[in-house]
Order: sequence, then C-alpha cells, then structure tokens
Amino acid sequence: MGIRHRFIPLAAALALTGGLAAAEAAPALAAHPASGQSAAGGTYLYFNKNQSNPSNSRLYLMKSIPNAKDKVLAKYRAGSGNGGRNARNECASMQGWLPNGSYRVLAHTERHNGGARGINGYAIHVQDKVCKNGRTKRTELFVHSEMNVNGTQGARQPGRDNPYRWDGVRDYYSLGCIKLTPAHIKNLFSRAAHYGWPKRLKVVS
Repeated sequence: MGIRHRFIPLAAALALTGGLAAAEAAPALAAHPASGQSAAGGTYLYFNKNQSNPSNSRLYLMKSIPNAKDKVLAKYRAGSGNGGRNARNECASMQGWLPNGSYRVLAHTERHNGGARGINGYAIHVQDKVCKNGRTKRTELFVHSEMNVNGTQGARQPGRDNPYRWDGVRDYYSLGCIKLTPAHIKNLFSRAAHYGWPKRLKVVS
C-alpha cells in the first residue's frame, strides 16, 4: 500500500524476560503445527480467533515437537477486526479479521515507521492472503501494537484516541491486523529471540 518498511533481520537477538505463559500444554487446536514446522522442530505463531469476542482472541508462540503435541511457549490476549458489524468477515478489507490459513512471516522490526496514523514501533509483517471468496486480497498484515516509532507511548489526548498510545481494551480493535498491548508485543519479541524467530503464522477460528 505504498508504505516504506524498515526491518531488522529475522535472526536478530533481544534479551528480555517475562510473559503471560511460558511452558504449558498446547491448546487443543494447536496439536498440529503450521505447515513446514514439525520436521525442524521450530517455532510458529498461532492465532485463535474468538467468535464471541474478536477483540479477546489469543495469540500463541508455539514450538513444534516432532511426533508429539506442540508446546506453548507464550500466550497473549490479541484482537483482530474493527469491532463493527464486519469484524468477523475475513473478506472485508480494513474491517474484518485475518482469513484463516497459514502465512509466511516476512520480517520483524522494533522501529517500524508507518507514517501518519500508520503502524509504528514493534511490528511483525506477514504475507498477503486471499480470503475465502477467492478474489479479495488482504494486504499490509502485521502483528503490532500502538506506540511511537521508538517503542515509547504517545501523549495522552483527552477526548481523543491517540493511535500511538494504548489507552484500553478498545485498542485491541484493528483494521484486520493482529494487535497486542505494548508490553505483550515486546515480550513476544523477547521470547521469539530466545526460542528462535517463527517463520509461520497459523490462523484458525
């Protein structure tokens, strides 16, 4: 969509600690890893969309275990979709949540600069996806939060929503991307650097 991206290599290291969940049983739907992961025993992202409340979905960092159930390395509340009547319509560009399926993780950066009202700071870019109607391509898809380019929070703007500041649960709404709180996406970057950066995202509902 004409936005210039500046990414760091997928192998970049970041040493932090913390997170919602580190080692627990894999969610039932994640028993089978994303395509191409199990043979190498690598990591992948797994987004489980919540039909009753898309803004209260879950994003998992998973490790595939050959010949066994995959392991949850971390999990986070996440949202996808704008909260409106088309929030569950994967073919509604800039409104609905991500289409189900497997995505390549293209790159990640801690300093994405999306321009005016664009995505800033920590961001994971995933491939475009054609939705289930076979025609509509969803583009500019990211896992991201609301922050400044340098990862800090924007100023509070009474009576207005600052797109560069996390103000509350309504900020889980998105134009189709996957959104996390600033603390959670930073933790995800930390854990991905520790366990190995995922090359795939799997989306289910």
